[in-house]
Amino acid sequence: MRKNIRSACLAILLTLAFCGCGRLLFSQTAPEARDFHPQRIGILPVDVGPYEEAGGVVDDIIAGELAQRKWFQSIVAGDAVRRRIENSDETKKAVNDYLAKLKALSYSDPELSGRVGALMQTDALLIARVDYWQYTTDNKDKFAKVGMGIDLVDAKSGKIVWKASHHLMEDYWVMKPELPGVAKKLVAMMIGEMPH
Repeated sequence: MRKNIRSACLAILLTLAFCGCGRLLFSQTAPEARDFHPQRIGILPVDVGPYEEAGGVVDDIIAGELAQRKWFQSIVAGDAVRRRIENSDETKKAVNDYLAKLKALSYSDPELSGRVGALMQTDALLIARVDYWQYTTDNKDKFAKVGMGIDLVDAKSGKIVWKASHHLMEDYWVMKPELPGVAKKLVAMMIGEMPH
């Protein structure tokens, strides 16, 4: 009898432990997300901070993951976004003003997001930032570490309908894992929790 109780308790604990695995460190969904089903999404240039080598790479990884899931009729990303920004002063100003206000005040301005959405012909904006893109050590353990934050914005209302942040670490002894490979796994985890 005692063995059965111990086995049952152990099974419950293991189930709870495994259910907790794979969850994002932070994920917040607004109530409006329930009725938000965009058909066209624009991925704004990723804020890579001091990790310049992540520039362009993360944009492509996110676009690839979204394309693979086939949730949207159109995805405006990477080179297409860069070309629009380079070729249109209006688009460049709208994107820069929107992102600057979002970063400085944590405020998604509906007028600016609406203008960016109209110029890019998208219903939603995806805004990502790279928090970590490095190899690190802890005592004798070596890790490849990639961390990101992602916001999904309803372009028309400016409402941030979903935001998340997470990081992924892969340990290694001899062969360093490629950081883009770690980023691809991280993006898949994060986008998997995004409402659409």
